[in-house]
This record gives sequence, C-alpha cells and structure tokens, in this order.
Amino acid sequence: MQTNLADFIKDTPEGREAEAILRACVHCGFCTATCPTYQLLGDELDGPRGRIYLIKQVLEGASATAKTQLHLDRCLSCRSCETTCPSGVRYGRLLDIGRPIVDRQAGRGVAEACARRTLRAVIPKPSRFAPLLKLGQTARPLLYGALKRKVPPAARATPWPTGSHARRMLVLEGCAQPSLSPNTNAAAARVLDRLGITLMRAPRAGCCGAVMRRNIDAWWPHIEHGAEAIVMTASGCATMVAEYGHLLAGDPAYAEKAKRVSALMKDISEVIAAEKDQLKSLPPHASRLTPHGKVAFHAPCSLQHGLKMKGKVEALLASLGFELTAVPDAHLCCGSAGTYSILQPELSQQLLQNKVTALTSGAPAAIVTANVGCQSHLQTATALPVMHWIEALDARMMQNSQGGDRARTDVNQVNYPT
Repeated sequence: MQTNLADFIKDTPEGREAEAILRACVHCGFCTATCPTYQLLGDELDGPRGRIYLIKQVLEGASATAKTQLHLDRCLSCRSCETTCPSGVRYGRLLDIGRPIVDRQAGRGVAEACARRTLRAVIPKPSRFAPLLKLGQTARPLLYGALKRKVPPAARATPWPTGSHARRMLVLEGCAQPSLSPNTNAAAARVLDRLGITLMRAPRAGCCGAVMRRNIDAWWPHIEHGAEAIVMTASGCATMVAEYGHLLAGDPAYAEKAKRVSALMKDISEVIAAEKDQLKSLPPHASRLTPHGKVAFHAPCSLQHGLKMKGKVEALLASLGFELTAVPDAHLCCGSAGTYSILQPELSQQLLQNKVTALTSGAPAAIVTANVGCQSHLQTATALPVMHWIEALDARMMQNSQGGDRARTDVNQVNYPT
C-alpha cells in the first residue's frame, strides 16, 4: 500500500512504524473473513481493511470525523485479522497509533467522554475498583434481570501455599482479577507448589498497561535474585507485558529492563506444559486427572491472536486428561474485549450470545478459559460454571489427593459462586 504521510507524523517514531505497517498491507481482504464485527455488520468500514484505509487517510492529513471514530470504536482489538493476514500486517499496533489521533481530532460528547474517563479512573486501580464492586455485590440481591447479571457474585478467596522452594516465579496480580476471580492466582500457586515452584506476588505491581514502569520496578529486585519467570494467569495481561520491550524501547531508563521483562513473561500454560512430566512423580492418586465431565475451552482472543498460542492450551488440557468438547468458530471474540462490553453493549451482547451458543453446543459440564475478562463476561450469559482452567486443574488435583481412589473429580464439584 503506497503512503504519503502528513508532516505532523511523517518523521516521528509512530509515523515510521505506521508507514511500515501500511506498506505491508496488500488489500487482499482475507482479514474480513475472520473479523467479528464485519461478520455482524457486513460493512467494509467495520472490518480491518476498511479501518486501515480510514487510519491511512487521517495519517495522510484528512480530518477525522465522528464516522471515522465510530468505525474504530467498534473494533474489538481482538487481532483475529493478524492471525489470518498472509502479509503479517500488525493491525493492532496501527490501531493503537491511529485511535488517539482520531480522538483528538473528532472529540467526544460530554457524556461519552465522562464515561471513558470514569472507566480509566476506576478499572486499572484496585483501590477504587474493589470497593465499588463490593458495593454492587452487596446490592445484587435487590437487582433484577440484565443489571443483576452484570454484577458478578462475590468470589471466595482460597489460601495460598505456605511452603517455599528454591525455584521461584513472579505472578502479576493485576487490577480487576483479585476482586473478580481471587481464586485464580491462588490455584496457580497451589499447582506450581506441587511442582516445586514458589509463586511470588510483588505488592507494588498493578495494572499491566497503566503502570508499566512501576511493574518493572516492583519485579526487578526479584529478577535480580533469580526469579525464573513472570507468570500470567490472564492472557490479556500477558499480551500487554509481552509488548513492554517494544513499547518502552525508546525509554533509555527502562528499555533494557522492559526487554528482559518481556522475555521472562510466560502464560501459566507455558509453565505447566514445561513441567507436565513432573506430574507423574506425584502420588499415583494425585496424578489421575481424568475428568468425569466434559468441559468446553474458550480460547480468549489475547491467547490466540495476541500471544499466538492457538490450540496450545487445548492440547495441554487434553494431555492432562480433560475431555474437551468441540467449539464452533472458536476464533471469534466473545465480546468482552476490556471495556468494549460497556461501551459497545449491543454488539458485545450479540457476540456473547453467539459465543455461549458455540461453547454449550457440545453439552459440557463447565466452561474453562484463560482470561478474567472473558470469564466474567461469559458467566453473565450461562448457568454453567465458568472458571480459569488452572482452577479446574487445581481442584482435580486437590480432590484426588484428598480422596485417593474414591475421589470423583467432576468439574461440577469446583467451588464457584452462583
């Protein structure tokens, strides 16, 4: 694709990066076949190729309009198009460059601007998000219908292991996950404890995207003292941390540290896969992970398209004895996409219903996933338990260990709030 960028961005790092991305696009349109919003709306401008043209026009000097902004707002940033693209176009990065420019030029109405500022002020900050969520959960019995479904029930935190091992790994607590799903990281810690690995929390680390440098500062002393990896139990956060090295490449104080952090980042599935053979050394009854109920695995977009780990968690779960149901159109987004479910509720709900229909088509006993946002979103539309897959694995191992040959490790026995 030929480009002629405007002077305001032409010779900037963002401009040079955007130009390289635009030149890689060959207009083939393969991306439209896997774009969730194009599938729903059938509008070229609501697909990746159309949005690329809109961003190109703005970067070449055309004024962004409210219509330009609307089509970019409708994008889920799922990056399914990147997985499909034969030319390797980094669409997600182009969107990151184009959206702020369009927002500055087009502006927003007072109500919409306030809503977005409120979300940015609350969700990345646990000190604000947690008490507001607690307030909503307290009032939940008084709510009805869709509003009640949007407020998740209180989840019970479970204990972390107290032992200590020579092998140590860090884990990101994150911003929303400690309140929405406090059992996820605890379950990961227990599973790794059985494998001789101590999972450590760094109290000063926070939101993966809002406080990148603070996270690096919180992790760095542990890295210097031999932490093997930075474990992510939310694939959305993993995708962000994987890009620290790129995003901070121009910061002389953090460039090298950020590169090291990105290299150390591992999704929890990568850690378990590398240590999987050690499960054989556990007591015989504890290694019998064959389930008595089928589960459906929801592969988050961040796992499939951001981390490029399509099919890997499914293969791991199958090797651990889980019986997985087939999930049609598994590449399509569930509609959560961070704040998308709040800012684009109509499209989000259509995607959610389609996804739940696909996930439940094989009559599973439960749904497991790899990202807290997807987990919470899916739970609003199904009576089946929805949990992180590491919780299901932890529960089975724990129940088998406690019950020996008499233990029945049905996923329905996993403690999950209803």
